Amino acid sequence: MHKAILVAFVLLPAALSAQNPQPAQTPQPAPAPLAAEHATDAVPATPVVFTSDAGFSFSYPSDWAVIDSKPMMPAIQLKANQDAESDMEKKGIDCTQISLLLRHGSPASSIVVLVLPYGCLSGALSPSDLAATASGIAEGLKKSMDLSDPIYGAYKLGSHDLWIERAQATPKDHPDQPFIIEVVSVMLKKGMVCWMGFARDEAALKALNEAQIVLDGDTPAALVPSTALAQKKP
Repeated sequence: MHKAILVAFVLLPAALSAQNPQPAQTPQPAPAPLAAEHATDAVPATPVVFTSDAGFSFSYPSDWAVIDSKPMMPAIQLKANQDAESDMEKKGIDCTQISLLLRHGSPASSIVVLVLPYGCLSGALSPSDLAATASGIAEGLKKSMDLSDPIYGAYKLGSHDLWIERAQATPKDHPDQPFIIEVVSVMLKKGMVCWMGFARDEAALKALNEAQIVLDGDTPAALVPSTALAQKKP
C-alpha cells in the first residue's frame, strides 16, 4: 500500500514535468519603488497566502506565478496511469490532488503541493504511515531522474511530524538542466500533504524552505527549519 501511495505522489509531478504550462493570468502586485541609493538592492516579494480546505495554509512570494493545473490534469493523470503498475497505484493517482502549482524564473523552478485525502482511500492511510510512505518518495523519482547526494531528516512543527528529503537531480531526458529536488511530507487530520520543490538555484530553494505554513491550526512556522536535514541517506 505504501508503495502505491508514494508512486501516486511521484508519477503526477513526473507527468507534469513533461508539460509546458503557462502562468495563470492573475495580476501580480507591483514592486515597491526603490530609493536611489538602494536601487540595486533586491526587494523581497510580498507573501501571498494560499489556504487549503485540507487543513493547511502556505505563504509564498508574490513573484512566483500560479499555474492553473486543471486543464492539464486529464493528460497528466493519463500519463501517470500508463506508468502505474497496479490498480492500487491507479487509485492513488486518481485520489491525489494538485493543490497548488507555482513557477518562477528562467529556467523555471517549480513548487508542487499535493494532497491525498484519507477519505478517498477508504481509511487505508493514517498518520502513523508517514515514515514508511514519505521515505520512499524520492526513490520513485528515479524513474525519470538521476539523483545524487541525497540527505534526509525528520522533524516536528507544532503537533505534527514531517519528513524531508533533498537531492541533486538531473532529468534523464534533459541532462543539461540539473536542479535540486526537495520533498517535504506531513500527515494532517484530513490527508497527506506533500511539497515538492524543483529548484534551479539556492534562491528558489530558500523560497520554499522559508515559506510560512500553518498545519491544522498550529502556530505559523517556516516549512523547513535549518536543523531539519541531519545526515546522508545510507
